Amino acid sequence: MQLRRLAFGRILRHDARPNPETPMTNPPSSKEFLLLSRGQWDADKSPQEIQAAIDAFYAWHETLVARGQFRPGQRLAKASRLVTRSGILDGPFAEAKEVVGGYWFVLAGSLDEAARIAADNPCLACGLAFEIRPIEPEKASAYRESNETPRQAAASRQL
Repeated sequence: MQLRRLAFGRILRHDARPNPETPMTNPPSSKEFLLLSRGQWDADKSPQEIQAAIDAFYAWHETLVARGQFRPGQRLAKASRLVTRSGILDGPFAEAKEVVGGYWFVLAGSLDEAARIAADNPCLACGLAFEIRPIEPEKASAYRESNETPRQAAASRQL
């Protein structure tokens, strides 16, 4: 992977609806995947190396948006709150390796294809990692296993 010094990219705003002006080159069978940017920059990288990766990311991202393989996402600010039935707590709560710095949307035919697209992200060279999750198109249901299903309940449903 090669990093190039490019002009700083523009800020992109997320819009959950497809942009009718964006050419879609993916087949209609494309699925949407959430890409979460995780971790922190490598401590041994210089600001110049990190900025080069950031600039290369924005150019890479804009190319993928133009091809119809990405939808805009956003960087996340550092402040956060955890809202539970017990109340509201100040954050952030994650360890450095679990920090979520931003999110984007990948359009691909499969989870493996989405991972291959994300594997070209220039920020990998400076320490970030990317988690890719399929977007579940169906509404939640207490009668179907999901991320929120307790482990014991999920195991008993498989018996």
